[in-house]
Amino acid sequence: MTSSPILTVKDLSVRFGTLPETVSRISFDLHAGKTLALVGESGSGKSVTAHSLLKLLPYPFAHHPSGEVIFDNRDLLTLSEKDMQRIRGNDIAMIFQEPMTALNPLHTIEKQIAESLSLHQHIHAEKARPQVLAWLDKVGIPNPQERLNSYPHELSGGQRQRVMIAMALINQPKILIADEPTTALDVTVQKQILALIDSLKDEFNMAVLLISHDLGVVKRYSDNIAVMRHGELVEANTTAQVFARPQHAYTQLLINAEPSGQPKACTSSEVILKANNVNVHFALKKSLFGKTIQSLHAVDNINIAIKKGETLGIIGESGSGKSTLAMALLQLQRYSGEVFLNDNALHTLPKKALQPLRKRLQIVFQDPFGSLSPRMTIAQIIAEGLRIHSQDSDDMIDQHVIDILNEVELDPALRHRYVHEFSGGQRQRIAIARALILKPDVIVLDEPTSALDRAVQAQVIDLLRDLQAKYQLTYIFISHDIKVVRALAHNIIVMRNGKVIESGETQTVLKTPQNTYTKTLLSAAWLDD
Repeated sequence: MTSSPILTVKDLSVRFGTLPETVSRISFDLHAGKTLALVGESGSGKSVTAHSLLKLLPYPFAHHPSGEVIFDNRDLLTLSEKDMQRIRGNDIAMIFQEPMTALNPLHTIEKQIAESLSLHQHIHAEKARPQVLAWLDKVGIPNPQERLNSYPHELSGGQRQRVMIAMALINQPKILIADEPTTALDVTVQKQILALIDSLKDEFNMAVLLISHDLGVVKRYSDNIAVMRHGELVEANTTAQVFARPQHAYTQLLINAEPSGQPKACTSSEVILKANNVNVHFALKKSLFGKTIQSLHAVDNINIAIKKGETLGIIGESGSGKSTLAMALLQLQRYSGEVFLNDNALHTLPKKALQPLRKRLQIVFQDPFGSLSPRMTIAQIIAEGLRIHSQDSDDMIDQHVIDILNEVELDPALRHRYVHEFSGGQRQRIAIARALILKPDVIVLDEPTSALDRAVQAQVIDLLRDLQAKYQLTYIFISHDIKVVRALAHNIIVMRNGKVIESGETQTVLKTPQNTYTKTLLSAAWLDD
């Protein structure tokens, strides 16, 4: 016999101003001790729905043409702001997607966690300390006593997310809303965070609303699934039923959108980029006279050789040195050692002599919205490097922009628009176009698909493979998503604490890993799904 729901959503609709409904008449129930996963691509209305439950939308611009959210025999949508403040963080708590922006950078971890106790239980900060310490320990923060006075920027992504969980659960709420809680985390940390939420759900008999576009996560950590598309609920059932027999075509598309395929064969024997004994140190502590007395060895004596038309995948957790190594190879980070681009010894070149070679080394960043200027049109962004490195006329440059937009499968007619007018997948295609227009030899792809929906991610992977085959591009692909690396990389190196602990042909390393750490990474990646 099914227990009564702890929260019921009936015919909920959300509209912003006079725009069409963002969410249209959706209904679902949350049950104590159970996890409901709300899934769908970006723009489907998942987060808007979740924010509606706590009335966190920009009212009155946002409003509800229809619907009820029944909790504790009251319709939350009709409550005053004062009444909602008593519920938020007390009865219903929320973990936001990006802890770095959700946490206050000016307040210590202790102050931010204790604030919830102060607001809802009127416990003074000093008396709250034992509970704060207990929860930091419960969510797996090492040496919690030493972390009380830390600020968010002093913690890793996984630690910040654990702090968010402690803040959300310290009042032992009846409902936890987890909005993409692991999107930007390493696979091992992601597994730990999800397992932690799952165990705390059981311990406190909470209802959990898990919002995610990662069906691998949903498959393991939810009891029921509700699939949203364009603001509508297109399918809802138990997790087992949805994965075994998906009814809606869109649900089938999501399930089949996992990164797939293999990189196209590399036939060249020409080594285009080579690095010998590359080291990068960061000063952690200096004396009064500026002498380094404590340093971090971020990249430790690394050697690589990449052929023309080949992809080298670099995997490892945050802080392993992946991006630092890439910055050194691109001559954007001081290092010791040797780096060769064909016969050019980059480590010996002064800045002025290096500049003409920079067009041959390009990069696509993880967050296209952050790396593309909001004040420039798409045409200006893509053409910027060309204006520096070529003497072409304005008309010729505009034609190059049109050609490259066609290459990345974007309508050239959109080139006079701005970044905010594009979706995440389109922005990443623009970033690829910006790198590609200079006809580089090597492109560093630093987590280029981590923030994308699975379906969009698969499209970008196919695009990168096609461009590589067409132009014999060499990629350095950095990612914590091992499924994506498997689909793109010919060879792979595994980094930990600045060192390469395992390397080889991608399929060999993934099928028969030798290092214990590599085995842990692969176990957390659920490659057999």
